[in-house]
Amino acid sequence: MNAAQLLVKCLENEGVRYVFGIPGEETLELNAALADSKQITFVLTRHEQGAAFMADVYGRLSSYPGVCLATLGPGATNLLTGVADAQLDRAPLVAITGQAGLERVHKESHQYLDIVEMFRPVTKWSTRLNVAEATPEVVRKAFRLARLEKPGATHIELPEDVAGADVGVGPLEVRRTAYPRAQDATIDRAAELIRAAKEPVILVGNGVARRNAAGHPSVTALRRFVDRSGIPAAHTYMAKGVVDPWSPLALPAVGLQRAGADLANVPALANADLVIAVGYDLVEWAPSLWNPKRDKVVVHIDSTAAELDGHYQPSVEVVGEPDQSLTALSERLARRSNPARRPSRPRVRRSADQHGPLPPDLVVAVLREALGPEDVIVSDVGAHKVWLARGFAATTPNTVVVSNGLASMGIALPGAIAAKLLYPDRKVVAFTGDGGFLMNVQELETARRLGTAIVCVVLVDDRLGVIEANERRIYRRTFATEFGNPGFVELARAFGMAGFAVPSARELFTTLRTALDLGEPAIVAVPWDHRANERIADPVEAGSESGGTLIT
Repeated sequence: MNAAQLLVKCLENEGVRYVFGIPGEETLELNAALADSKQITFVLTRHEQGAAFMADVYGRLSSYPGVCLATLGPGATNLLTGVADAQLDRAPLVAITGQAGLERVHKESHQYLDIVEMFRPVTKWSTRLNVAEATPEVVRKAFRLARLEKPGATHIELPEDVAGADVGVGPLEVRRTAYPRAQDATIDRAAELIRAAKEPVILVGNGVARRNAAGHPSVTALRRFVDRSGIPAAHTYMAKGVVDPWSPLALPAVGLQRAGADLANVPALANADLVIAVGYDLVEWAPSLWNPKRDKVVVHIDSTAAELDGHYQPSVEVVGEPDQSLTALSERLARRSNPARRPSRPRVRRSADQHGPLPPDLVVAVLREALGPEDVIVSDVGAHKVWLARGFAATTPNTVVVSNGLASMGIALPGAIAAKLLYPDRKVVAFTGDGGFLMNVQELETARRLGTAIVCVVLVDDRLGVIEANERRIYRRTFATEFGNPGFVELARAFGMAGFAVPSARELFTTLRTALDLGEPAIVAVPWDHRANERIADPVEAGSESGGTLIT
């Protein structure tokens, strides 16, 4: 057995089901070993960035590292954006790259780059396999670090001569890590601060959704804590679904990277004297945006210690499994009565005869009505992401995937493919603007080849909408934001799949349902009213997420 074959056995030992990537000459030994695997399916993508995004979303939704593969040089550089996205969105990912033989890595050589150093700033750990016998230890460490809180990306480089070297060892045993319980003294102190607060607010972050995906009952514990404490709760874009959107204590989603915007939208947070940050990550929404005066008392509840910031200096850090910490904290607080429960599924009225560009809130509302509670949306980055994050009522965690750390355009289509592979029985939508969609449009062929029945909802406005809105707001003019587009129905047909255009509001719901029920990949091109982006930061009422539409 050579090192490449051993590496594949180590991947199988870690429970890997898919490896996303593009093979190269320097990965030939590894390609051959993957071809012989009875457990792992190699997913050939059309670009390495697509492979990294697939591994990114697969890891985020499953809580087990997604794996992507590329050769040396340009293959490795093409992985970089997706790997960095996983790192900042706290998604477990293991990237594997080929490399030239060790005999030429010390000098200028064809396609040689120092990939290990290139990946180091965007991973938790980046290393080269210099010794074949070290393969089991390196793979085990890469997977362990990728999954440990806070999760992220790791990278293994495999030189081609090491890949072919004979070895006589086997994979290491996989042992899961248990996190300690929070100390009673810190929980007592947190309860004391909460009881003393006049206007406390809960701010829920991605950590709660992430731990829930890992099998911990974090969301159940959080909802019980909100209900028992009677404290209103806001959530970040990446934590959609963790707070019951119909709860009378649910506040609007927050995450706009603009000073004052969400504080004006969520006055309870603006006026709060104490913020209970549960699973909150600074990359989701900068603390300077919700604690600009540095005057709020902060209680930090998470599986890891707080990342300190001038605007985020917790008075107490409750470090342990969030569900255990929240349960223990609930027992120390007296039950408070809650406001009356809001009626669910608010309706959005729009004229059925409306033609041309459709209002974003209508599109989001109809999408909510067309999808079930377990169905998955992978959002690309742009103005539509904000409309979706603020207006889509998610009742189930990890059903709305938003890239908000690195905020990478181009993630929706490849990410949706990964989501469908993980959840073949759920409907999966790539919700994307025309700008982000064309960045990785080649992965339509991958979807078609694999038979992953995703629906790409492409919002067509021929521009970079969020950039244009900001240019108008700041400079009163626009620059370099408009572009042309192909005919998306014809584009779909060129890839051998169904394509639909939506001529008016009346056809939107039926078109979406038709595409979702096809059982094969499809594109739905939706005309998008970019003029609405000028009010993208306007306040929304608590509990006003779109639950459905009423077309009149």
